[in-house]
Amino acid sequence: MSHARRFIRCTWLLMTGPMLLVGIAPAADSLNVRLVKNWPVPGYAMGVALRGDLAFVANWPSHGLRVISVADPAYPRDVGHVDIVPDSAMAVAVSGNYAYIANLGAGLLVISVADSAHPAVVGSCKTPGRAYRIAVGGDYAFVAQLDSGLSVISISDPTHPTRVGQWHASGSLASNVAVAGHFVYLTDMSRGFSVVSVADPANPVEVGHNDSVGFAGLAVADNYAYVGNNANGISVVSLADSGNPVQVGWCQTHEQDMAVAIDDYVCALGSSRLYVISKSDPSQPDTVGHYQYMGWNANGLATSGDYIYVASDYGLYICQRYDGAGAEVTPNAELRATKCGPTVVHGVLYVAEASSHKPQAASLLDISGQEVMDLVPGANDVSVLAPGVYFVSERTGNVRRVVIAR
Repeated sequence: MSHARRFIRCTWLLMTGPMLLVGIAPAADSLNVRLVKNWPVPGYAMGVALRGDLAFVANWPSHGLRVISVADPAYPRDVGHVDIVPDSAMAVAVSGNYAYIANLGAGLLVISVADSAHPAVVGSCKTPGRAYRIAVGGDYAFVAQLDSGLSVISISDPTHPTRVGQWHASGSLASNVAVAGHFVYLTDMSRGFSVVSVADPANPVEVGHNDSVGFAGLAVADNYAYVGNNANGISVVSLADSGNPVQVGWCQTHEQDMAVAIDDYVCALGSSRLYVISKSDPSQPDTVGHYQYMGWNANGLATSGDYIYVASDYGLYICQRYDGAGAEVTPNAELRATKCGPTVVHGVLYVAEASSHKPQAASLLDISGQEVMDLVPGANDVSVLAPGVYFVSERTGNVRRVVIAR
């Protein structure tokens, strides 16, 4: 492990307490979220961004940017990659035909992805501090630096990015950044949550601050910020008054949430647990789904529709939200489910004989799509299995949902 990565890991350990740094183990529990695929990448996947059917993964310490097709999330495929020297890709943002990399000591790198099979570095800009996270808005990239606050970089010409502004607070350890309109929002491991006006990009200025709502993951939407709190939860912060960002809601989770993303729902990510949170009432955010995978050591997060993409030490994990009435997946996914309601069974699961009088081969899958039992025509004893949602997958391709109850 390099000095840079050791610094980042140790910083999180000091600020948030022990983290799970173990090998991959089975999923412990889940609700309305399932694992669709784990796609390995060399080294560590540190961040992920999406554009259409492509996932762009900041990959350390091997091949700084990887491009992966997720047109069918159950069957991703590698499209292209580009080496970065020095290779310290910590995060990625995509806008148009360019990917922007926060590259730690090297600052900002700009990569053309117009030809996704052959991405190429076309520009760079040194930053005063260690470039750790990045957000892009309009003609500017906003780089959160672990030790130097915020850099504002003009990308009006992506091949010649130019630093035009800098905001720094004493002792700053900026950990996440988001942008909306003329405001940049920062979480900082030493200062908490800041609102920085970039109406004048050359002179960014802090206009609001709250040191009690958290300093980890961050996402902004609909005039609210969702902040990973050091008390193992998500703080919902009203941005209606930029000079007075105030917490208006709270959702308890079980881990320090290092990454947050917003689509139709808020997704919050700890080192081993993923939460899906309703944002219909920001004052009372409610957990509507979760997935736990011990030891994936998650680093970054992106969402698109029902799919959630997790960058982790063990590759790119693709998860899917569903409503509990049946798994909604892509046409070619590994697990398909009918629209009808589930069958509830108590101890014995019956499988009908095939109409051709040949044995009907079938398997019982758990909620993550893993096979837990071979099924035979007639009665199958399932009393040894934990109560929960399962799927009967026939060799013909038919799938039906069952609930095993006590």
